[in-house]
Amino acid sequence: MIRVMLVDDHALVRMGFRMLLANAEIEVVAEAQSGEEACQQVPKVKPDVVVMDLSMPGMGGLEAVRRLLAQDPKLKLLVLSAHEDTAHPQRVLRAGALGYLAKRSAPEALIAAVTAVARGERYMDAQTAQRLAVAQLDGEASPADRLSEREFSVFIQLARGATVAQIAETLNLSPSTVGTHLYHIKQKLGASNQSEITLVALRWGLIQA
Repeated sequence: MIRVMLVDDHALVRMGFRMLLANAEIEVVAEAQSGEEACQQVPKVKPDVVVMDLSMPGMGGLEAVRRLLAQDPKLKLLVLSAHEDTAHPQRVLRAGALGYLAKRSAPEALIAAVTAVARGERYMDAQTAQRLAVAQLDGEASPADRLSEREFSVFIQLARGATVAQIAETLNLSPSTVGTHLYHIKQKLGASNQSEITLVALRWGLIQA
């Protein structure tokens, strides 16, 4: 039986996933409602697969993926997301997650994804894979593609309205380092303030309104 840990800030979503996976004889051995909580629990629980929501308060799923894989490079992670952009799946897979699944996928896709990731195989839902392929063929690039991995994490936090001090605490960086990232983000995106950064993120589907 595959042992899974669910990480999502919505209790009803976790309950639905738990019931769905139980029908496929996949055991949910632990749950967490934030990336911070997941980073604390995973080393103790040692699940076969971590199913991680991307958009959560605090550090969020992408930063949690990076930290968990820094702790254990062999950890198997499946990321779920309501985002329909191409930047997030690229960043998630580059960070080391094995799978990426759009939340609006059919229920059976979650079972297939968890099973594949547990075997150490990559998994991506068909719609996300198609979007990535089309974007590559069209040469379409999100402005966020110009950002480094750390700049992207700061960018998403800024777009959600977090202050420099809040980002520093969440990402475990100094305020001056966050300020430097903010300067580079503005330069690369051609944004003059935080409101314009938010507009860029909304326009490209990188955050939800």
